[in-house]
Amino acid sequence: MKPTSPRVARRLAQKGSKSAALTVADLANRVAKAKVKGVDKALEERGKRILTSYLQTAATYAMPVKEVVGEMASGQAAWRLGHAVRDEILKTPPEAVKNAACVQGCAFCCILSGGEGGVITGFEAEQLHTAITPLKGQPDGRDWHPEACPALDPATRSCRAYDARPMICRSFLSTDAGACERNAAGAEEQGAGLLGSHLDYLVVHALCRQALKGITQVYTYSMASTAADAVAGTDGISTARHAPSALERACRDAAQAAKA
Repeated sequence: MKPTSPRVARRLAQKGSKSAALTVADLANRVAKAKVKGVDKALEERGKRILTSYLQTAATYAMPVKEVVGEMASGQAAWRLGHAVRDEILKTPPEAVKNAACVQGCAFCCILSGGEGGVITGFEAEQLHTAITPLKGQPDGRDWHPEACPALDPATRSCRAYDARPMICRSFLSTDAGACERNAAGAEEQGAGLLGSHLDYLVVHALCRQALKGITQVYTYSMASTAADAVAGTDGISTARHAPSALERACRDAAQAAKA
């Protein structure tokens, strides 16, 4: 469709010119200036170093800017970088990992009672929705517990979307399965938590949002709503989209938990 006026035509031409001129170096400069609410300077700077390394690699391999922006906006960049940090942590497992009490069927961590229903990126939401869609109409985790993730098999409490599970699922661990069960009922006992890589992943995604302001939107989604929509047969993930404040709260809460 052609512009309806010379003024609109000029604005679209300017927008196209700016988009064409954007470089990976420009994105790196935007990252350097970005701020993340709710986390201290050290965590913010660490996130910037991690994201900047991604941009440097993208520049080295002449990755198209459009593709870089797409990965940053969808959360695929945060996903990749979070995995890289997680892999480094697991090379020398901390005591919490060595003593983890997690076993298949112990699914109390899959009771999503938080207000956001589990903060995940668009990239993760698309993967999860695709993996769960074949389960449409089948009994799901909510037949075991009303707030459980719909991806669960209610009989075995095993995840039916295991390969597509989001970072939050891959990051959670506990040294006390009993504490997980009691916490799922409303207690606040020690023993369960998230790997530090999860905080890096959240901060990186928040930095991507700030760096891409004026270029494209960066969203997060509810894991619980994404899974519920998939088993209900909803087409797409848009109804599971969070308000912008959800990512800020997730960063703040994860940062506070890391200090505890």
